[in-house]
Amino acid sequence: MSKERDDSYSHVLKYTGVFGGVQVLNVLVGLVRNKFVAMLLGPGGMGLVSLFNTTVQLLSQATNLGVATSAVRHISEYYDAGDEVQTVHYVKVVRGWCLLTALLGMLVCVVLGPFLNHATFSWGDHTLHFVLLAPAIGMLAITGGETAILKGTRQLGALAVVQIMAALASLAIAIPIYYMFNQTGIVPVIVLMAFVTMCATLWFSQRVFPWRLRGAKGVLGEGMEMVRLGVAFTLAGIVGSGAEMFVRSYLNVVGNLDMLGLYNAGYMLTITYAGMVFSAMESDYYPRLSSVNHDVLATNQVVNRQMEVSLLIVAPMLTVLIVLLPILIPQLLTSEFLPVVPMAQVAALAMFFKVLTMPVAYITLARGLAVTYLMLETVYFLVFVVLVVLGYQLWGLLGTGVAITLAHVFDYLMINVYAYKKYGYRMSAAVSRYAVVLFSLGFLAYACTILLDGIAYWIVELVVVLASCLYMVQNLKSSSTSTKL
Repeated sequence: MSKERDDSYSHVLKYTGVFGGVQVLNVLVGLVRNKFVAMLLGPGGMGLVSLFNTTVQLLSQATNLGVATSAVRHISEYYDAGDEVQTVHYVKVVRGWCLLTALLGMLVCVVLGPFLNHATFSWGDHTLHFVLLAPAIGMLAITGGETAILKGTRQLGALAVVQIMAALASLAIAIPIYYMFNQTGIVPVIVLMAFVTMCATLWFSQRVFPWRLRGAKGVLGEGMEMVRLGVAFTLAGIVGSGAEMFVRSYLNVVGNLDMLGLYNAGYMLTITYAGMVFSAMESDYYPRLSSVNHDVLATNQVVNRQMEVSLLIVAPMLTVLIVLLPILIPQLLTSEFLPVVPMAQVAALAMFFKVLTMPVAYITLARGLAVTYLMLETVYFLVFVVLVVLGYQLWGLLGTGVAITLAHVFDYLMINVYAYKKYGYRMSAAVSRYAVVLFSLGFLAYACTILLDGIAYWIVELVVVLASCLYMVQNLKSSSTSTKL
C-alpha cells in the first residue's frame, strides 16, 4: 500500500513552522556562538573560518557525487509506493556509495592541500590545515547519505532533532576551543562538528534501517542511475562553492582578511540565516513535489502552497531584520562589524526574491533534469560573481550587498520564466498578491534606513513592521480556516 501524501495547506504550514522553528533556534545559537567567535577571533579570524568552511564545502560537493540529493528522489519513490523490500535494498546501495565517496573526498583533500594553500592564501603555509580537514569531508559524505535516507522516508522529527543537536553541539565545541587555542582551534572545531553531526544522524537512521553493508559492493552498480543524476548536482555544487570561494579569495587578496570577515558576517546574517528558514523545502517539500512531478496541475498546487506559506513567514522576519540590524550587529558580534550594516540591509532584500525562486527551482530537481539544473545554476553563479566583483569595485562593501540582491533578482526572473515555458508553471493570484504587498513593505523598511533617522525612523519603521506582521497573521489564519472548511 502506498503512503498517503498530505499536500494540505495545514501540512505545509505545520512542517514549515516546525523546521522554521528549529532554524530559529539554530540562528539564535549561531548568533551566540558568533558573538563569542567575533570577540575571540576578530574579523580576521572569522574570515579564516569562512575560508576553511568554504573549502570544505567545495571539496565535499566535488566528491560526494550528488548522492545526498539524488538519493532522496529514488528512496522517496520506493517509500511512497509502499515497497519495503526495495526501500531497504536501496538504502544499502546509498550507504555503499556514500562510504566510497567519503574515501574519495578525503584522498582528494590530502592531495590538493598544497594547491589549496596557494589558491586561497597570499601569506604563510596552510597546507597542513587543509590536509587535517580531510576527515571532515569524509564524515560529511556519510552524513549526507544518512540524511537522504531520513528525508526520503519522511523521518521529519528525527531530522529536526538532529539539527537541534548539531546547533547546540556547535556552541559547546566552538567557544571553549577558540577560547583556549584562538585561531589554532579553527580546524579542530570544523572536524569535531562534522563528527558530532554524523553521529547524531547515524543514531536515528540506523534505528529505522540498521546497518547491513554485507553485499553492498555487489549492488553498487544498481546506484549508477542515482550517481549519473547526482553528478550534475555535484557539478552545480562545485560551481556554487567555487563561486563563493572565488569571491572570498578575491576579497581577501584585493581587500584584506578584515574585509573578508565583514563580508562573511553580512552574508551570514542575511543570506545564510534567512535561507535556513527554507530547510523545510529540502526535508518535506522536495519529496512531496517529486511524487507529483509529472502532473502539471498538482505540481502548481504544491509549489504555490509552499510559496504562500514561506513568503508569509519569511517576509516579516526580513523586514524586522532590516530595521534592527544597526542594533543587532554590535550586540551579536562587536562594534568592529558596524561597517557591514548597509551591506547586510540591502542584501536582505535578496531573500524576498529567493523565497519566490526556490520552490519553482525544485521542479527541475523533482523531475530529475540534472543537466538543466546544472545549466541554470551555472548561469546564476556566473552572474553572481561578476556582479559582486563589479559591486565591490564601484561601491566597496555596500556594493557587494547590492550585487547579491541584483543576482537574486536575475535568478528569480530566469527560473520563473523557464518554468513557465517548460513546465507550465503558473504563479497563483494569492502568491502574486502576497509578494507585491510584502515586498513593498520590505522595500519601504529599507528606504527608511536611507532617508530617515532619529525618532522619525523608529516610528515609521514600527508602523511598517506591524503592518507586515499583521498581514502575515491575517492571511495565515484565513488560509488555515479555509482549508479546514
